[in-house]
Amino acid sequence: MKLAQVRRKLRRVDRAIEKAIARSEIPGAVVRARQGPEGDGLSYEGVFGLSSVSPERCEMRPDTLCDLASLTKVMATTSAILLLVARGRLELDRPVADLLPAFGERGKEKITLRHLLTHSSGLRPWRAYFEDLRERELRRGERLLATEAGREAIVSRILRSAPVHEPGEASTYGDLGFIVLGELVAEVSGQRLDEFCQKQIYEPLGLAQTHFNPVPFEGDPLRYAGSEQCEWREKILCGEVHDPNAWAMGGVAGHAGLFSTAGDLMRFADEMLAADRGQSELFPAEIAREFFRRQGPEDGAAPDSDWALGWDTPSEGRSTSGRYFSPRSVGHVGFTGTSLWIDLEQEVVIVLLANRQHLVAKRSQFSLRPLTHDLIREAFLAA
Repeated sequence: MKLAQVRRKLRRVDRAIEKAIARSEIPGAVVRARQGPEGDGLSYEGVFGLSSVSPERCEMRPDTLCDLASLTKVMATTSAILLLVARGRLELDRPVADLLPAFGERGKEKITLRHLLTHSSGLRPWRAYFEDLRERELRRGERLLATEAGREAIVSRILRSAPVHEPGEASTYGDLGFIVLGELVAEVSGQRLDEFCQKQIYEPLGLAQTHFNPVPFEGDPLRYAGSEQCEWREKILCGEVHDPNAWAMGGVAGHAGLFSTAGDLMRFADEMLAADRGQSELFPAEIAREFFRRQGPEDGAAPDSDWALGWDTPSEGRSTSGRYFSPRSVGHVGFTGTSLWIDLEQEVVIVLLANRQHLVAKRSQFSLRPLTHDLIREAFLAA
């Protein structure tokens, strides 16, 4: 009887997403959720709508590849930093300038890895560096966008930029700190971020569909959910990173650029749960739990911070996780319509991959994410 009630409640998830498609908020979505061990708990999977409206009309599939946007921050950069800390190659409270000397300019010598991971460093959150490169290309006739020279120019600008406040003074979510962290991975490991993650994380975990797409993209665009019609790239993006700074850097950056499937995200989340239980062969429990712990002023994070190390945590009354994730939960979202939340205490995982930037998207805060999370949790609670 209880399972029948769970199934009835889960149909509300279907209706919510179908309504979002009918209102032209998204073309399509893939949702996967589970409570408890795989094969021995509650689960849900839904596939809706279209992965692409144009140039080809394609149905969304369970294995459609989506631009993860800022989920790159946790599935690539944060995880790479965790591994390097576990291996003794990096220290969370070490000044970044010790490893990247140019970063020490203009009052940034006290900023640590922990500050960057908690968005408390004082760096400007974002800047349209891709526009600067475009202007230089037009003015000088030189090729910079999506080249090594362009990547170096952007990284150099960030390393030598002035902070907007003291480290630990405030928490302002942004991309530039994670671009720096991606460069730290490369500096310490001797491998570019995508190469390090592929060899050290995705292959060991069997994440066969998780990857960066360096520019120029040479894959099959029909495997990917469509993104926006980019005015300056003059095409609909399918398989090319949506984020313009990441594209200008060649498609590989610490803040964006990763593509994956809902199945691979579930596998990654399973490894995070295993790490928290002390059962991961890749991520040591002690270090993983530190990365999952919300950081406070005593750690050097800002007083208003809701961040763990790289991961978001539920914020009362305004979290993208919705209303039911416990305080011992971590997650992240991406601008393209992606979401991953993991309740470490109750062992609940919810993955939502939507292509909200593809042709039909309305400007909104994308309330579908917390609504979907809440409807799934309410259904599971009925069991």
